Amino acid sequence: MTLKPLADRVVVKAVEAEETTKTGIVLPGTAKEKPQVAEVVAVGPGGLVEGKEVTMTVKVGDKVITSKYAGTEVKCDGVEYNVVRQSDILAIVED
Repeated sequence: MTLKPLADRVVVKAVEAEETTKTGIVLPGTAKEKPQVAEVVAVGPGGLVEGKEVTMTVKVGDKVITSKYAGTEVKCDGVEYNVVRQSDILAIVED
C-alpha cells in the first residue's frame, strides 16, 4: 500500500532516537521522548488550500523537524508514519 498525501499534506517517518546520551548513558525505552526529527516520505501537490495558494517547499528525502504533537499517526504495512501539514514543519535539517 502506498500513501499519497493530498493538498498541503506531507507524510513523514520518525527518525529513531539515540539509544545513548552523548556522555554514554543508555536510555531505557520509557525515558525517550517522541522524536521530532523525521524523514519526508511523500509530499502532496500543494495548490489552493483554504483560499490561499500553497507552494510545497519540502521534498521526499528531506529531514525535517515537526511540531511535537502535530499530525495524524498512520500505520501502513507495519511501519508508523505521521501525516502533517507543511505548516507543521518547523525546519529542514541540513547536514
